[in-house]
Amino acid sequence: MLRESQDFWDDRSVDVVEAAHREVEADLAVLAATLTSRWGNAETVDLWPYLGFDTTGTDFTASPPLDFLSGVADSMRMWRLPNSERWLALAIGQADPEWPIQLLVAVGEAPSLRY
Repeated sequence: MLRESQDFWDDRSVDVVEAAHREVEADLAVLAATLTSRWGNAETVDLWPYLGFDTTGTDFTASPPLDFLSGVADSMRMWRLPNSERWLALAIGQADPEWPIQLLVAVGEAPSLRY
């Protein structure tokens, strides 16, 4: 985790949550611009498939860190690292409406992206 907003146990009003989300999104934008200048444009990866709901008849489990990310975020911005089988991703996640909004970073191996 790179950044975390306050939690929302006491106040889940739209204004408070949206303000916190905008702050985390602004930090993501700054970091994404830096990574894009270094490694080129990011790919947007939909994390829904890594939950395993679309894999009927199989015993699917996503590989780390996608198993965690798919439980707290909808998508991630991913950069494939040059001359490597690794990728780096940024995502905004929130495990539950009362919990903090988090700016997350993850690093994984290319095979973990298969589902």
